[in-house]
Amino acid sequence: MPYRKITQPKLADAIVAELENMILEGSLQPGQKLPPERELAIQFQVSRPSLREAVQRLEARGLLYRRQGGGTYVQNALSKGIADPLFELLSNHPEAQYDLLEFRHALEGICAYYAALRGTEADFERIRAAQAAIEESGKLGLAEESAAVTGFYLAVAEASHNVVLLHLLRAMGPMLEQNILQNNEILNRRPGVVAKIRRHRANLIEAILSGAPERARSACHEHLAFIEDTLLDMQREESRIQRSMRRIRQQ
Repeated sequence: MPYRKITQPKLADAIVAELENMILEGSLQPGQKLPPERELAIQFQVSRPSLREAVQRLEARGLLYRRQGGGTYVQNALSKGIADPLFELLSNHPEAQYDLLEFRHALEGICAYYAALRGTEADFERIRAAQAAIEESGKLGLAEESAAVTGFYLAVAEASHNVVLLHLLRAMGPMLEQNILQNNEILNRRPGVVAKIRRHRANLIEAILSGAPERARSACHEHLAFIEDTLLDMQREESRIQRSMRRIRQQ
C-alpha cells in the first residue's frame, strides 16, 4: 500500500489562520486598519506575495475590506447588523429600555463572572484604566461619561476571554451606550443616586480584581437591579405628579 505524500501547509493558509485568530480574539478590532503590507510582512516574517494572497482571501470572505484611498480594514459587519432600523427602534423605544436592562443582567453578569475567573493582570490593568476614564469623563458631561462606562464593560468582556461575549458586546456598543446615557439623564435628577451607582461599580471592580467570580456576578446584578428599581420608582413618581396636575387643572 503506497504511503500518502506529506505536504507542507501553504504559507498563505498559515497567515489566514493567524489573521482569523487575531480578529476572533479581538487583537484586531472591528473597523481597525491593518498595518501597511510591508510592515505586516515583516511582523509575520513572510513574503509580501503570500501576505497579499491571504489578505485577498479574507477580503473575499468579508472579514477584511479595502477602503477607497488606501488601507485594509477589519470588517464591522456584526455591528452593522445590530445598527439596522429594528435595533435603532429598540434603542429609542422607552419600554425596550427595561428589556435591554434585563438582557444586560445576563450578558454583563456572565462577563463579570468570567473576567474574575480568567482575567490576567494585563486585563485588570485595563479595567482599572477604564474606571479612571469614567471618573475623568464625569467632569465633562453625561455623554462622555456614558461612552466611558461602555468602554469599561468592553474591558470586562475582554477580560472574560470568551470571544462570543466580547464580539456580542462590541456589536451592541452603540445601543448599550445609548441605554446608559438615557438612564443617566433620568437618574441624575434624584440626589444621591449617582453616588450609589459609583459605589456599586466599585464593588463590581473589587470583586473582579479579587478573582471572586460569584461575587462579581452578584455585584453586577445588584448594580443593574438598583438602576432598574430606581428608574421604575421615578417613573411611578412622575406618573403620580402628572395625575395630580390633571386633577388640579380639572378643578
